[in-house]
Amino acid sequence: MLFCNYVITLININSYFCKIKTSIMDSIKKIFKIGYGPSSSHTMGPVNACNKFLENVRDAASYKVILYGSLAATGKGHLTDLALERQFPKNNLVIEWQPKIILPEHPNGMEFFAYDADGNIIKQQKYFSLGGGDISTNASRGKENMVYELSTMQEILDYLKTRRIWEYVDECEGSEIWDYLGEVWHIMQESIHNGLEHESTLPGVLKLPRKASSVFSRLQGMNHALKQRYSAMAYAFAVAEENASGGKIVTAPTCGSSGILPAVLNVYTNFYEKNDKKILHALATAGLIGNLIKYNASISGAEVGCQGEVGAACSMAAGAMCQLIGGSPYQIEYAAEMGLEHHLGLTCDPVCGLVQVPCIERNAFAAVRAIDAGFYSLFTDGKHLISFDRVVKVMKATGHDLPSLYKETSMGGLASGQVCNVE
Repeated sequence: MLFCNYVITLININSYFCKIKTSIMDSIKKIFKIGYGPSSSHTMGPVNACNKFLENVRDAASYKVILYGSLAATGKGHLTDLALERQFPKNNLVIEWQPKIILPEHPNGMEFFAYDADGNIIKQQKYFSLGGGDISTNASRGKENMVYELSTMQEILDYLKTRRIWEYVDECEGSEIWDYLGEVWHIMQESIHNGLEHESTLPGVLKLPRKASSVFSRLQGMNHALKQRYSAMAYAFAVAEENASGGKIVTAPTCGSSGILPAVLNVYTNFYEKNDKKILHALATAGLIGNLIKYNASISGAEVGCQGEVGAACSMAAGAMCQLIGGSPYQIEYAAEMGLEHHLGLTCDPVCGLVQVPCIERNAFAAVRAIDAGFYSLFTDGKHLISFDRVVKVMKATGHDLPSLYKETSMGGLASGQVCNVE
């Protein structure tokens, strides 16, 4: 009898532990980071790595940073050197560029050294910039801030049944996420306003004039339908140009694709309904879509090309728009799938290494495409052949198959044949 009770107890304990799930996906705060452009991988990431490295060695006599692969190839165009130099006010930093050396762990590699007065190394550490400003010492995502147990769209839809996608975010993140998303929305609106106000030339050798203000002005004389449709372009130009000039933006999911989601949300606010609560719910859904792409594939242009940046952002914005106009969770999934599917294979080939051409225009066109995907999915019952989860897997495989010259190195595609002196 005692033996039977013992066995039953073991079975019950085992059943209990089998029901325990482990959170494996980041907070959406990692998708929406507030910071300064022009690049989450090349500016935010190195600065975050620098701040981490400088802990306990801020009084070293001198420092050196070696930038490898993509970080070195387009670092100057992405202001990586200027961003790092700001962290060392004593001008005791040497930056070494190694574009032809690609570390096996990740194309965005960097190595930091701290020296004493005799030139001896007192600290040395490698970091990898994984996209969206995230860094790691081993090219894998950290385990802190893991709050989501489910990691595919289908799992989430099956779990929610009749509930909304944003409700799963609320369940996992807690009520404090809404204050954070409120700040995100505020900064997004601010970046649109600032971008529309400026009419200067963007920094860099291209001497590219800003277009957001003139596009917006011309729209004012158009009929309501055209104004409603193409305001998304003006808003996306505004944010992307702010990012290109080193202004304050929100990664969504990266700096280079930061104009798409705020543009779509601003169109809804200005032409459909001014409802900040619904906007925050849409931000939550968009963040979860971005999280699924990031976890199951990548949002790093250096890893999978621009499909992981502009494609992911279009997917997020399409899902958000579909929700705002009354779409069901299955219609939202369809909109998000279309936003990513029709950017498959998109190369990352910034001319002169600047986050300007073709990056800014891609934000504008993807914003309009996201709105179209949101509306089209609303006209359907949400049933379709290729799932969002399937497209994410294909995007990852496609990115790995792309040659490195099409992944943020400015060595191929639109960037090839250009004479750019960014020294």
